[in-house]
Amino acid sequence: MILYHGTNLDIQSIDMALCRPYKDFGRGFYTTELLEQAQKMSKRVAKIYGGTPFVNIYEISDDLLESKELNIRNFGKIPSKGWALFVMNNRNKYFTDFKSKDCNFDCKYDIVSGPIADDDMTVLFHQYQNNMISLDTLINGMTYRETTSQYSFHTEKAIKFLKKVGVYHDEAGAAR
Repeated sequence: MILYHGTNLDIQSIDMALCRPYKDFGRGFYTTELLEQAQKMSKRVAKIYGGTPFVNIYEISDDLLESKELNIRNFGKIPSKGWALFVMNNRNKYFTDFKSKDCNFDCKYDIVSGPIADDDMTVLFHQYQNNMISLDTLINGMTYRETTSQYSFHTEKAIKFLKKVGVYHDEAGAAR
């Protein structure tokens, strides 16, 4: 399987210390199967931090998500209650139950896969957390939004399964 990571540089080696906390699935290295999604992210990152948009291309084994040597949490491709709670907890700076299976602050999961929660979903999360809507209403609100898949790698053990196979280095998408 080919995965893409959009950023503002050609990544020579993945440094987990540079990964930001409070992301959907916790601090980790995020990828997607969709080149277009990674291209959008690379442009966004380059606009915010400067530099040139880059899409780093990686390959993993097609059966990696079934590996018995890694602790993997796979939410599938459709938003669910479990996925919503997991994302809300990981984005919440005040969530403290690190041992919970519903968060990944402690990187208990080597790899997590599931839908990407776009910024519009943040409003729904806040409404749910402030008891303005029910969990079912939250899920229904997310279900009607277009979602795409993401794969996040949270440990050095998991990163070793990513094999870099190329990079797109400019706005036109020229590969090298």
